[in-house]
Amino acid sequence: MAKILWVDDEIELLRPHIILLEQRGYDVSTATNGEDAIELVQENRYDLVFLDESMVGISGLETLAVLKDIDVSLPVVMVTKNEQEALMEEAIGKKIDDYLTKPVNPTQILAACKKFLETQRITEQRITHDFHQEYSDVTRKLLDRLEWSEWLDIYVKLVQRSIELDKHPDVGLEQSLRDQWKECNAHFSKFIENEYPNWLVDRDKRQDGMPLLSPHIADTFVLPRLKSGRPTFFIVVDCMRLDQWMVMEEAIRPLFNIQKEYYCGILPTATPYARNSIFSGLYPTDINKHYPQYAIDERGSEEHSLNKHEKELLNLLLERRRIKLKTDLQYIKIIDTDFGKRIEADIMRYAKNHLTAIVINAVDMIAHSRSDYPILKEIAPDESAYRTLTKSWFQHSSFYGILKALATVPDVQIVVTTDHGSVRCLRSSRVVGDRDTTTNLRYKIGRNLKVDPREAMIIHDPEKMKIPAPGITTTCVISKDDRYFVYPTDFNHYVTKYRDSFQHGGISLEEMVLPVVILESRS
Repeated sequence: MAKILWVDDEIELLRPHIILLEQRGYDVSTATNGEDAIELVQENRYDLVFLDESMVGISGLETLAVLKDIDVSLPVVMVTKNEQEALMEEAIGKKIDDYLTKPVNPTQILAACKKFLETQRITEQRITHDFHQEYSDVTRKLLDRLEWSEWLDIYVKLVQRSIELDKHPDVGLEQSLRDQWKECNAHFSKFIENEYPNWLVDRDKRQDGMPLLSPHIADTFVLPRLKSGRPTFFIVVDCMRLDQWMVMEEAIRPLFNIQKEYYCGILPTATPYARNSIFSGLYPTDINKHYPQYAIDERGSEEHSLNKHEKELLNLLLERRRIKLKTDLQYIKIIDTDFGKRIEADIMRYAKNHLTAIVINAVDMIAHSRSDYPILKEIAPDESAYRTLTKSWFQHSSFYGILKALATVPDVQIVVTTDHGSVRCLRSSRVVGDRDTTTNLRYKIGRNLKVDPREAMIIHDPEKMKIPAPGITTTCVISKDDRYFVYPTDFNHYVTKYRDSFQHGGISLEEMVLPVVILESRS
């Protein structure tokens, strides 16, 4: 039973309201002055206080300050005859939670009680009802043959529901949601296996129902904006999932008008293929064909060296589209905190350029570091905590600082996207391959590859799938849903080592369904 304290020097006049509250199941105590109210709060636990602003003895504002010193979380609703703005500002400054103007009526009182005493129960009931309804809707849809747009709708709803449950962990629906994620990814993997090969066309040859792919992003969202001559920023956040963007978006919503679009990341969902494709406007095989000096070849290459020509590839795209910038293309890759802070401090200078491309590696580093450092896995043991970790990073990051600074530039245009997402890998998949096979845990390119076809997409002719492959006998295998590849040698050791790590390169909603966000300053 919720306990309410009502403090008013004319408490007897409020007796009908008190009786109403008691009839509704609330336990109501009363006091006629601030001194008694303070003593009662010191000795008892209350869930809500109604506090008269004008009383004999110490005032309501003075009482409020003391009550908040005793328990800062105690909700206090001030009841006042005085509607002066200065009084309200003072009350707000002293941490009032709400106020009512006399004479109060029963509807106002009950509304205040529901707001502070029953919001959680009412919200959790609504969440539970909506969850079960959406769960049934999604389960029904999975029985049909879905289009890309329907998968997009399902994914966005799953992400929104996940973020909502983060805020209400006591409803106990997390396991049901995890089960549905798993079921959806299993069906989505089959969908990609069947439909993805048909999508690998140039942007102008796309048919209805086909998603935009990685090589279409610059042509669709960036290059058209250059025609205005306004300063344009193209920001690619490595390994950023939709749910991670959405928790970041909460912080910048007051600063920007936000338009969100979506695209499908190419396979493999890994940086060497996806990000080079974004900057070049080409599929990986076409990069290798037309620009062999920038060819993508994982054999014997360090991972960081596979994306060292992004500026050159973007310049070549501008040349092919006959776009001449008013200033030289600026390209920035932020891979450490100190450098990011220097760019943040100097960002207004970059705001004078026609086009600035920025790559931010921090989110990818968070994913990899969680696998390498047990303390990070302890801090972020599940999806919900992973989102919280991302939000905490963002709030203190140079990325946030850059966006806040650019929000003050009225004519700036900002396009934010990612090259791929990541998925929490919980199931191993045994793979056999030769010593020259690539090392990624979610995809393998090599000869003599063997894997269970139920657990991976097997591509016998990678070139037809726009994946560069050395030699005609090369095969590519790409893991489905939440699986990761492990070789038979020391199998159990590596199963344990990589289980419950965030990886990318495979087929899942989290890795492939990606946001493109257009930010326009509200200045």
